Amino acid sequence: MKKKIALVTGGFTGESVVSLKSAAVVETQIDRDRYDIYKIIIEKDHWYYTDPSGQKQSVDLNDFSVLTNKEKITFDGVFNILHGSPGEDGKLAGYFDMMEIPYTTCDPLTSAITMNKGYTKAIIQDIEGLHVAKSLQLFKNTPQNTQRVIEELSLPYFVKPNNGGSSIGMSKVKTEEEVQEALDKAFAEDNQVLIEEFVSGREFSIGMYKVDDDVIVLPATEIVSSKEFFDFEAKYTAGVTEEITPGRMSEEEVNRVKVVAEKVYLKLNCKGAVRMDYFLEQNTGKIFFIEINTVPGQTETSLISQQVKAIGKTVKEFYTEIIEEMWK
Repeated sequence: MKKKIALVTGGFTGESVVSLKSAAVVETQIDRDRYDIYKIIIEKDHWYYTDPSGQKQSVDLNDFSVLTNKEKITFDGVFNILHGSPGEDGKLAGYFDMMEIPYTTCDPLTSAITMNKGYTKAIIQDIEGLHVAKSLQLFKNTPQNTQRVIEELSLPYFVKPNNGGSSIGMSKVKTEEEVQEALDKAFAEDNQVLIEEFVSGREFSIGMYKVDDDVIVLPATEIVSSKEFFDFEAKYTAGVTEEITPGRMSEEEVNRVKVVAEKVYLKLNCKGAVRMDYFLEQNTGKIFFIEINTVPGQTETSLISQQVKAIGKTVKEFYTEIIEEMWK
């Protein structure tokens, strides 16, 4: 008998657009011989499933069920593809834990911590072979904090919402005159902002997931952007960025990154597929951590999909592994 899977998408942030695109791809790639898929859209004021007749059926939040053809549907598990809040910050994970429904992504604590870039860096910074850029984490947009940034950090630096994703609200600052505008932009997206000194090097992104007790580290993708940095436009506009999978690294670099990536996955107690972004510093080759995404994009051209294909695996096989793992 096929298991019933809720494919959860939508969300409360600007990343909902990306989430819906990811869900549209996941929906077509999941093995329908194994699973019945029900796409659940989560919006702030409405959680619903669109049944085969085109009618929106509200989700009963008392037990996370839906009605279709007068039949009550409950779920064996959840495929979470909701980027941002509430799918990536731990809120949904906590709800599903209370409902005793397994899901494909990290638990509430890991999700909440990894959504906070500053807290994540504090946890992983003692991993051997991994480096973090000097940074400041701000909780208020005040003249005093602006002055702290100018006095304590060396230009250039990146200013970004601490809990954001898809590079929304992010700026690269080259002069002191640009600092306040960048802080205003970031604080418009979040009440915490992270400012990091610039690391000169090549940017990569690497996917990881666990099968049984083994962490599978996928081939890294090298990000070569025509923009100043890998911002929202660079991520989601065709032709702006060149993505090379596998990325151009020596065998020594590949092995070193693989060891570090696995340590990050285990240290943060990750679950399901995650993606770590990092720099290889120019001249030194040091690995500098950028951030980790615990609900990475799953569009047809997304980095994870490219990396899965690079090891000779189909996306359908990959999704089956992810789904089956949540019941172990």
